Amino acid sequence: MKSVLMFFGIALTVYVVYRVYQYQTLDNGLDQLIKKGAVILDVRTEKEYKMGHIEGSLNISLGTIRERYTELDPDKTYITVCSHGLRSVKAETILKERGFTLVHNGGAWSDLQKIIK
Repeated sequence: MKSVLMFFGIALTVYVVYRVYQYQTLDNGLDQLIKKGAVILDVRTEKEYKMGHIEGSLNISLGTIRERYTELDPDKTYITVCSHGLRSVKAETILKERGFTLVHNGGAWSDLQKIIK
């Protein structure tokens, strides 16, 4: 019984830390950026993307973003999304390192989809 309680305690702690991380790294005003023409950049794998995505989003996986970033217009605004929000932060960082200044973390694609509906 003690080990079950420890497991749930650890799981709860991990969940709380994840949610705090998500809210600290998630940019505000994303719905307004989308209304102004921001491109939603889904950095999940092609297989994940095919299982569900935001209509009109662009799919370039995190694994290929270092090579394919040249396909993106540095003058456009991008909102990076993935399944949970971790890869989108990494993609945002990679694009900013390559000179993109209008990049925002959108977190999990499913959460962003709820915001824009």
